[in-house]
Amino acid sequence: MENNSPESLWKLMSLFFKPHPWHGVDIGQHAPGKLNCYIEIVPTDTVKFEIDKVSGYLRLDRPQKYSNFCPALYGFIPQTYCGDGVAELCNQRTGRTDIVGDGDPLDICVLTEKEVMHGDIILQAIPIGGLRMIDGNEADDKIIAVLHNDAVYGEYEDLENAPFPVIERLRHYFLTYKDTPGSKKVTEITHVYNRKEAHEVIRRSRLDYRDQFGPIAAMLPSQAHPPDEPEP
Repeated sequence: MENNSPESLWKLMSLFFKPHPWHGVDIGQHAPGKLNCYIEIVPTDTVKFEIDKVSGYLRLDRPQKYSNFCPALYGFIPQTYCGDGVAELCNQRTGRTDIVGDGDPLDICVLTEKEVMHGDIILQAIPIGGLRMIDGNEADDKIIAVLHNDAVYGEYEDLENAPFPVIERLRHYFLTYKDTPGSKKVTEITHVYNRKEAHEVIRRSRLDYRDQFGPIAAMLPSQAHPPDEPEP
C-alpha cells in the first residue's frame, strides 16, 4: 500500500525540486543550541544579496555604496519569522510599546576563520548571542553564531566571551549597511545579548513562523515529529 503521508510526499518532491531555503530547509533537531542556517552574503561580496521570498532564489538587492563590508557570513535561520512574539520580547526589553516584527526570517551572522567564497549555502552554526536591532519601529534582531566545529571561533560558547572588536565590527556594519547618499535611516542597536537570550529570540521566531505558516510547516519533515528539547 502506498504511503501518501505529507512527510512521504514532501521527501518525494525533494528528489525532483530544490527546497525553498526559508520554508523547505529543516532548522535542525537540536535547535536552538545547534541549527541549520542559509547564508546569503559573505565578507568578500561587494553587493548585497537577499533571498527572493517567492522563488527562493538569491537576488541582487543593491550595491554597497561605501567600502563597508559584512564582517561575517550573513543569512537567516530557516522556518523562523519575526512576528508578534519577537516584537513582544523587544518591547519588553526596551520598555517600548510600538515595536512590530519586520515580517522576515530571523537574521544570523556566523563567525568563522575560514574563507567562504560565495553565499547560497547551508551550514550548521552554534548561536552564542545577538544584537537587538530596531529599524524604525520594527524588530530586526541579528543572532550571532559560530560555525560548528570552527577551529578558532568554535571555542566561544557565549558572546560575553567573544573579543570586543568582533562585536564592535558587527555593530558598526549593521548601523551603517543600509546607508545610501541622502538617506536618513533610523536604526539602533539597544542591546548586545547573551546565548540564553538568543535562544529565547529563536524560540519565539519559530512560534511566530508556525502562527504565520501553519499549513506549510505541517507538511515539513521536521514537523512530523515533536522537536527535540532545546539544549541548555
